[in-house]
Order: sequence, then structure tokens, then C-alpha cells
Amino acid sequence: MEQHESDSDVPALVPVGVPVGDAATKTPNPDSLAPDCRVNTDHGKKYWEAAEADVNSMLGDVPLVEGFSFVSRVDLQGSRSFLAKLGIGNKQGRRSVGSVLEGGAGVGRVTEGVLLDVAESVDVIEPVAKFTASLQDKYGVRKVFNVGLEEWQPVDGTKYDLVWNQWCLGYLTDEQLVQYLKTCKEALNPDKGLIVVKENISTSGIDLFDDEDSSVTREDRKYQNLFREAGMRVVKADTQKGFPKTSPRRLFPVKMYALRPADP
Repeated sequence: MEQHESDSDVPALVPVGVPVGDAATKTPNPDSLAPDCRVNTDHGKKYWEAAEADVNSMLGDVPLVEGFSFVSRVDLQGSRSFLAKLGIGNKQGRRSVGSVLEGGAGVGRVTEGVLLDVAESVDVIEPVAKFTASLQDKYGVRKVFNVGLEEWQPVDGTKYDLVWNQWCLGYLTDEQLVQYLKTCKEALNPDKGLIVVKENISTSGIDLFDDEDSSVTREDRKYQNLFREAGMRVVKADTQKGFPKTSPRRLFPVKMYALRPADP
């Protein structure tokens, strides 16, 4: 989900945990936990189950221009351009890919707007079943996994040329994110398989927790550390261009990372 940045998003810095002497008798204050430790999967799922199954809801109800989301159009073009820099696309000199996985697919905005144009087949992961109803019989969509990213396991023998994750990794704790990336890594085509991460980035000097949907917005350096922990290396990175930069619709910066398994 696209989110907006404001000063109110920046929490006060507080110590992590509780004093040793109080540990046996006091429950830690949730506000004292690291942002990712406050992620509650059930809370996040309930938030999205209450949302409408449309593109505008997926993007956080950003304004529409002539019936279309300006943010969605700019975002999809940025994603196509990033894939083109990786040599993937349907124009001359670029290659298509066989099998693609989209994590946190929502209503299939990216699957339909980008991935099906460059892939023979796309599998999607999305825990909210009503979002994927229209994808079940969509030509090119092979498998729909209605589970959370933290629960997903690939079908035996399936290998992906591309795994696309956008505006969904904030619903995982750091530990869950590392494990999810490791699972994706094992399901990659060993030849040219890529994982793409496209996420909001905190520029506040700390990771930010959103109580409304129980998600965390991480700093760039946090993502870099988690990628390394998962045994992945960044082969290309870029920043999404063209999003509004002025209040009140100023959006978080969005960064794209292309990952491959680190050399053994």
C-alpha cells in the first residue's frame, strides 16, 4: 500500500525492552518494542479485509484523475522501466521470462499492469481471498496462494525467473522477512532468477510503525542489512520518480532493488 509521510509518523525514541529487574513482573509496553516487532499479522489482515477490492483502496485512496489513479500509472511505468534496465521486457533486445511470482498481489494491479506483459505465467500470493477473485480465471495466472507471505511455500519443483514484491514486506517482522527471502531464493531459477523488492523507504533516521494497518516502513540501510542476512546481493537499485512531493499528498520515497543470491 502506498503511504503518506508526515511529521506525526515519526515516533518518539524509546528504549527497547524493560529493565532487568522488572522483566519477570511487567509486560513490555508495545510502544517500547522495535517497530518491526509491533507488526501484528492478524491486525494487518483485518485492516485489508475491510478494504474495497479495487486499485484505489490498494493505493491508500490516493486521488483519481479522470477516473484513473495517477500514482498507479506512474508506478507501473517506473516498474516497467526498472525491469527494462534488467533486460526484461517485450521490446526488441529485451527478454521475456517464463515463470513469475508476485508476493502481496492485492487485486493484481502489478500482475495485470506489468508482469503478464513479460511472463508466460504468473503465480500470486495474497492472503485476502476477495482481492484475488478476478484473478482466478485470468489468462496467464497459473496459481493463486491465499496465504500470508510468512506462510507461503512453493510447490515442489517450481522455479521462478522473477519474484516481485511491492508494498507488502512491511507486514512482516525482520525475522519473517529474512525467512521469506530465503524461501524465495530457494525457488529461484538458478540461471538468471531475480527477486525485486519495491517498497516505501523511511528517511526519518529510524524505521516507522503504522498503527492503522500494523506495518513498518524501513530505512534503506535496514533493507540492505536484511538482504545480506538472507544471503542476497543487490545487483541494481533505483528510486521511483514522478510521485507527488508537496503536502498534503507527499508520499514516502519508493525504492526498487533487484536481488540475486550472494556468491557462496
